[in-house]
Amino acid sequence: MKLLIIRHGEPDYVHDTLTEKGWREVRLLARRIAPMDVKQYYVSPLGRAQDTARPTLELAGRTAITCDWLREFTGKVEKPNLPGQQSIAWDWLPQDWTRDERFFSDTAWLDNEVMAAGNVRQAYENVITHFDDLLAQHGYVRQGRLYHAVRPNNDTLVFFCHFALECVLLSRLLNASPMVLWHGLCAAPSSVTTVVTEERRPGIACFRMLQFGDVSHLLAHGEQPSFMARFCECYGNEGEIADDND
Repeated sequence: MKLLIIRHGEPDYVHDTLTEKGWREVRLLARRIAPMDVKQYYVSPLGRAQDTARPTLELAGRTAITCDWLREFTGKVEKPNLPGQQSIAWDWLPQDWTRDERFFSDTAWLDNEVMAAGNVRQAYENVITHFDDLLAQHGYVRQGRLYHAVRPNNDTLVFFCHFALECVLLSRLLNASPMVLWHGLCAAPSSVTTVVTEERRPGIACFRMLQFGDVSHLLAHGEQPSFMARFCECYGNEGEIADDND
């Protein structure tokens, strides 16, 4: 089975839709995804993800199933650099999160005192429980850190969602800490991540990433990837974000 996890196009967060550039991105994305033989499309309920899916679904003549658990990850915490404020759990200053070795573990990361004091465990378990249930519906049942291939198949599933949520899904598939993925990976708007099952023994499957954050559909048509996924390469670079949470 193949999973395509797609981040929404360049967002207009204020209006929960896409920028003019974002619309160009998702029209190019549609030309890439719509011709594929897709078993089922799934989409976040948020406007920017719905708008990202729309050109692909229209071109393919298909519909998508909207899943509330595919919305951007909702975990909230009081981070060290923002005392007294509840903010997103997945954007920490490097000098804060790297101090705790537990953040590098796919299980112990939730034991960090800041995470434990927020609603992160509940939010994380909600997502991965629904994700495991969906995979089971498509023939792959979670058993420990692997999957029982009850009905092995070559189907393709497509998910239109959000960066932090994408990393949560990948953390489950790859048995990795989402903290490492949230801070070590960068998925540009409209990028495509491809994960496939490998079944080296009958009935025992694991997932392996073939591509992360691929934007070849943009580059092939001269559309540069959006910088709206990154922080500045050098502090003080003009036009590049240093930190939204200073």
